[in-house]
Amino acid sequence: MDGRDLVRSVKMIGSVQGMRTVRSAWRRRRTDARALAPRGAERARVPGLLVSAEPGPGGGVVKFARSELRIRVSVGGAVFWSWDGAEPLPSYAVPGAAPEPDPRAGLEPGKNGGWQVVSERLTVVVSRHGAVELRTPGGVLLRRELPPRWWERVDGGAARWVQRSEVPADARFFGLGGRAGGPRLRGGTYRLWNTDPGGRFGPGDDPLYLTMPVQLVVSDAGTHLAFHDNTWSGRVTLREGEEGAGSGHDRPGTCEVRMEGGPLRCWVVAGTPARVLQGWTALSGAPALPPSWALGPQHARWGFGSEEEVRRVVAGYRERGLPLSALHLDIDHYDAHQVFTVDRERFPDLPGLAKELREDGVRLVSIVDPAVKASVGNAVFDSGCEVGAAGAFVRDPWGRQVVGEVWPGECVYPDFTDPQVRQWWGTLYEERLDQGFSGVWHDMNEPVAFSAFGDPSLPRSARHALEGRGGDHREAHNVYGLAMARAGYEGLRGLRPEERPFLFSRSGWAGMQRYGGTWSGDVATGWPGLRASLALVLGLGLCGVPYSGPDVGGFDGYPSPELYLRWFQLGAYLPLFRTHAALDAGRREPWEFGPEVLAHAREAMEERERLRPYFVTLAQLARLTGAPYVRPMWWGASADRALRECEDAFMLGDSLLVAPVMEHGADRRAVRLPRGRWYDTATGKAYEGPGQALVDAPLSRIPVLARAGAVIPVRGADGNLELEVWAPAEGRSGGGLVVRDAGDGWAPAEVERYTSRVADGRVVVERDGEEGRVTYPVRVRGLPGQR
Repeated sequence: MDGRDLVRSVKMIGSVQGMRTVRSAWRRRRTDARALAPRGAERARVPGLLVSAEPGPGGGVVKFARSELRIRVSVGGAVFWSWDGAEPLPSYAVPGAAPEPDPRAGLEPGKNGGWQVVSERLTVVVSRHGAVELRTPGGVLLRRELPPRWWERVDGGAARWVQRSEVPADARFFGLGGRAGGPRLRGGTYRLWNTDPGGRFGPGDDPLYLTMPVQLVVSDAGTHLAFHDNTWSGRVTLREGEEGAGSGHDRPGTCEVRMEGGPLRCWVVAGTPARVLQGWTALSGAPALPPSWALGPQHARWGFGSEEEVRRVVAGYRERGLPLSALHLDIDHYDAHQVFTVDRERFPDLPGLAKELREDGVRLVSIVDPAVKASVGNAVFDSGCEVGAAGAFVRDPWGRQVVGEVWPGECVYPDFTDPQVRQWWGTLYEERLDQGFSGVWHDMNEPVAFSAFGDPSLPRSARHALEGRGGDHREAHNVYGLAMARAGYEGLRGLRPEERPFLFSRSGWAGMQRYGGTWSGDVATGWPGLRASLALVLGLGLCGVPYSGPDVGGFDGYPSPELYLRWFQLGAYLPLFRTHAALDAGRREPWEFGPEVLAHAREAMEERERLRPYFVTLAQLARLTGAPYVRPMWWGASADRALRECEDAFMLGDSLLVAPVMEHGADRRAVRLPRGRWYDTATGKAYEGPGQALVDAPLSRIPVLARAGAVIPVRGADGNLELEVWAPAEGRSGGGLVVRDAGDGWAPAEVERYTSRVADGRVVVERDGEEGRVTYPVRVRGLPGQR
């Protein structure tokens, strides 16, 4: 941050608080300077030559002169490998026990003095110098891990390390959490350190709020996911390969992972994209299922200001016939920004307001920040000081509470890596439920401490429990938001066991899907911000977080009517459909942008409501299989290189192709089509893939195409579920899945499978296992003369 940035930050948060921010930042720097000694002299180490091997369940241990490599193939097909004796547990990403080893896989001698483990889905080949190759059962190389290197401090302490990898020349990289420049990650360095970029971000900003060492690699050889299970600060440097145009001199793609400490251990899952995400979900946990109301339109604003304004906004939706499922209250509804309080002057009867809105079908959702005002007499602070022997809050190496400047003023931070603290924090959500809130969104939980000198986080020397192991903030920072999400989710579930909790979090880490979803954070208003919104949702879905969405319209600034509408139309097809804006960024209600925008926004909202049964089905399938609602174009055809390059469209489930408009003034756009027949859902016009089609995109809508043969559950005119069937191509069949909405409780999902085919010139729809029995109304589209 330069001097101009400091002046702007002081203006933003007030001169008194701005000066306290400067003092807090100096305090953090001074603490780290005292507690974290310079690295000093280091010794470099590599594994050395292979010495011996010890077979064991699912693999074994290969010993080298200066290290040892542990390999284990699990029953589900995931491969675990680690150096220096690191085990799969403890892990923040892997809940419960580690997967059982596959008894059919074992370590056996390989070629050239190496060893190998042969399993059903992967062959792991270890060279005598410590390189690890992951190959398909047919022997095709997916990934080669070169021998790692460590730098160990002479005076002791955490060793930093680097692991370099090679992938096929045609491979493309995805993932690494929420990256605004994705979804395809081109050559460059990506930092692993959850960070608040400070007010807004665009495609060029990195890192953001939610980073993960989870990379998904797609090549002609196949798809695989590699997860380096290490929570420390790190960097991933990627470089795409280059093919030799038949010369045989291909340059492989490369990946370099550098970590400042912690274990060198990795999980790899390979197969089709669907199988990879299913395997990753089996390893890191099934996504939390949002209550069905959370799949509807939601509205937020920083600065509603009062109960009267909330009522005015909700009435505006109702008077104009616009659906609304939830309204979100930001920090301005708190008393002096203090968490778990209410400003009684502006919100004198919050429970009554919540009850009134719920009777009208609108839930209230509350923001929850982790920072607690450090003030005796503040009930949350006082109760936190009584937790355990040392209190609930993060402390420095000398046992003093770490204090940072946030919205309420000088604040302390709960240590969510302590089970006692999570349990205590979870009980505090009873106050939110008593106020009538139906869900929560976690913000500022990277965690943030306002800074005048760059990184807005806690001192790296701050101490954390880390589940009883103990450690500092360098290891705990990236999982702080994840642990907070766990505390909130478990607290809500304990307080209302009959209801599925609704929680989404700005920050998190691998496995956060177990507790809820996320959103884009403060995406900049502008066409680049619109592109970044889609990149984030796609990238997070490939990391196992299926429920996410952007601030529709952008967080800061004033979108033009056209930009707002195009953003709104995209948001209507994303899992979390929420408008939101900053305090000084104007309104985001659709009627604020003129009658034309309002009319077209109404159409987008009505289509979202019509597709609600489809979203319910996708949510259930995400929990069962790990497949994200929003999928890259190559999801079902990863060998199609043209689809791997497509970043401006996506699949919504298996049945719909959505092509948002992300350029000013565009009324037509090119759409890359996968193989098969595709129908424009607005006009009924058919297109044949693979290839590219030029599709109309008037201001009233964005192109949405349905796969021929698709059976899609939709809401009929009477509000009941019906099946929308798009006619299969002659000689081909199709189908789809339906999972009924069982309410907001814990009823098990019942998956219904339907098939479609053409027989004697008519479309026949049947339910698998119950021939001829279809209990829903069926509407066939795509036949000649139909739209």
